[in-house]
Amino acid sequence: MKIEIVKKKENMAFKRTEIYFVIDHVGEVTPSKKAVVDEIAKIAKVKRDTVVLNSIETVYGTGKSNGYAKIYATKEEAQTVEPDYILKRNGMQKPEYVAPKAPSE
Repeated sequence: MKIEIVKKKENMAFKRTEIYFVIDHVGEVTPSKKAVVDEIAKIAKVKRDTVVLNSIETVYGTGKSNGYAKIYATKEEAQTVEPDYILKRNGMQKPEYVAPKAPSE
């Protein structure tokens, strides 16, 4: 699997970098989301938990896939901006709010 970043765009409003990439996986199966996120984190030299993978679309019959991902400054920034289903898909669920218990008398 070889990933080539085609387009890179800074989005200062959301404190993230948006990247479009092409994965060359001729003769192999489409790589898993985890493998793609790990490779993007390695290429961008960031922590894995700051990368949010939005999509991977395989081009039929070519052994190539196109993808879109976002790299946030922190995991917390991603959790405030991204919808819940994207966070769940990337294994970054928001922490559950637990109400403090009232003291018993």
